[in-house]
Amino acid sequence: MSNKDKRTQLNEQIPRFCEEVRCIGHDGNQHGIISSREAFSMAQDEGLDLVLISPDAKPPVAKIMDFGKFKYEQEKKAKEAKKRQKVIDVKEIKLTAKIAQNDMNYKVKRAIEFLEQGKHVKFRVFLKGREMANPSVGFTVLESVTQMVEGYATIEKAPFMDGRFVSMYAVPAKEKKKN
Repeated sequence: MSNKDKRTQLNEQIPRFCEEVRCIGHDGNQHGIISSREAFSMAQDEGLDLVLISPDAKPPVAKIMDFGKFKYEQEKKAKEAKKRQKVIDVKEIKLTAKIAQNDMNYKVKRAIEFLEQGKHVKFRVFLKGREMANPSVGFTVLESVTQMVEGYATIEKAPFMDGRFVSMYAVPAKEKKKN
């Protein structure tokens, strides 16, 4: 479908597009199935626009309305929906299968800071070379991470294989543990 097809058909474009339309007045009254030229003249008499609402219907549905006001209200609704939309920030913590305990403690500490800020955390254990033959090492690392973040996070997605990685998703817990 091209950009021209996606645009809303209105006023003089409608008679070229279809012969008859189901016409709805600006106040919601049904005018029934009438010729598109007649519907366009009714819209002109009222000083409004004829807008093709549903071009795929049989017959197509057109409504008499103030198109500028309609477009403004739609943009306003879209902006309002965007304001209410919550953006989820995902932080990634990379680990290795042979990570030292103090390194793991530091990375988990950083992850807890992210979780306390309300961010989601994705833990990834990278499997090198022969570690791919035994991915249970990665699952073991993530099990110990799970125990360390207990109380701060809820594990949304249990550990799973993702190519050369063993991954796990954690989201902030509802009630955070106090130190």
